[in-house]
Amino acid sequence: MWETVIGLEIHVQLSTESKLFSSASTDFGADQNTQASVIDLAMPGVLPVLNKNAVDMAVKFGLAVDAKIARKSIFARKNYFYPDLPKGYQISQYELPIVFDGKLDIYVDGTKKSVGITRAHLEEDAGKSIHDLYEDESAIDLNRAGTPLIEIVSEPDMRSSREAVTYLKKIHSIVKSLGISDGNMQEGSFRCDANISLRKPGDEFGTRAEIKNINSFKFVESAINYEVIRQREILESGESVIQETRLYDPKKDETRPMRSKEEANDYRYFPDPDLLPVEISQEKIDKIKLTLPELPDDKKDRYKNNYGLKEDDAEILSLNSNLSTFFDESIKGSDSDPQLVANFILSELVGLCNKHNVDISVATIKPSHISQLMNYIVQGKISSKQAKDILNELWTGKLDIDEIIRSKNIEQVSDTGILMKEAQKILEKHPKEVQDYKNGKDKLMGFFVGQIMKEMKGKANPKVLNEILNKLLKE
Repeated sequence: MWETVIGLEIHVQLSTESKLFSSASTDFGADQNTQASVIDLAMPGVLPVLNKNAVDMAVKFGLAVDAKIARKSIFARKNYFYPDLPKGYQISQYELPIVFDGKLDIYVDGTKKSVGITRAHLEEDAGKSIHDLYEDESAIDLNRAGTPLIEIVSEPDMRSSREAVTYLKKIHSIVKSLGISDGNMQEGSFRCDANISLRKPGDEFGTRAEIKNINSFKFVESAINYEVIRQREILESGESVIQETRLYDPKKDETRPMRSKEEANDYRYFPDPDLLPVEISQEKIDKIKLTLPELPDDKKDRYKNNYGLKEDDAEILSLNSNLSTFFDESIKGSDSDPQLVANFILSELVGLCNKHNVDISVATIKPSHISQLMNYIVQGKISSKQAKDILNELWTGKLDIDEIIRSKNIEQVSDTGILMKEAQKILEKHPKEVQDYKNGKDKLMGFFVGQIMKEMKGKANPKVLNEILNKLLKE
């Protein structure tokens, strides 16, 4: 039996307006090489100037994961040659990172696990190599060069792809909740390197392979699962796993070799002589701590304790900042049970968003729509099924809720006088079924409800109708 050992290195692009060491913009999508300053281009005689906001964001993250904040941290030069790295080195942190010794609790199948966070250090991003723009040639776009990142390095504490993805999702939720990153995986704002090895339980760690730059939760899980199978087959055949860097190909669902894996000494780290040590006072740390928003774990507890939400629903909502914001806004204007609101959002609205590949934050449906629909259900104006139909109409953005109800004539009938007359008519038409019901055939209640619904074209309030039928059938 083999035990899987996983550690993750997560690269988070910080939401600063300018780069880590220059005033160049960090906006995504600009024309190639239009957002690279002389500092990013490594022109002779220029000096880097540290972005203060990036430092504050790193401290925020450290406080959110119960980590230690270095009162003094140092930037180092990480030396390697790559075409999209003009300086021939990357400015990063090595021996003295700004954040270290943190932890994060995750839950998988109801079981709590603590994942250690070794460090979170500041560094600049490299540029981008483009291989499909010209035939037989590669191009370089340096817009991304110098963009501020924090690299979050975990301990090798995870033992399955599910644990790894759960941890990754929680980090993603935290950085978005803190407002330090947009977490956009498609744009490269949040990406991950996975270090994977196998061992016999209790043995020393095995030789690891690193899977580089995975940019989706699904791909992380698939890449890890593939790599585990690959390494297990190698070990069971009596061969040895090679320490190397690999890439995941989602089309083929496989990893493939990229290069041999470098060790830290290969990069010849040394303190950057152009940058002073970063010194942070305890007063500064305490001040930043006061700005921390509600974090996912606190949010989950609030949903469970204040609103009575189920564990799984509270977990899902708390880990998605856009989803939780939408839920909180929906609750504010609703008289409905919070659990019913959560059910409707998570099943119906999220289903629509997934179908159309739209994030809930930019959907045509607004929290006020959900509040109104839930209130109308509570008031008996519409049924749950009608609410779903209205939601689909709202998705088009053409009508409001009241206009949809009027145009489709779907307002639910809750008038007891009207429902009483309809119920009496149906019971008089079916004396045999009435007697059978009274003799113990309880399932006939559904028959009576169905007949009345048919007569009223589905507009009868089922709750009120059931109350009336129960009363009449007891007489």
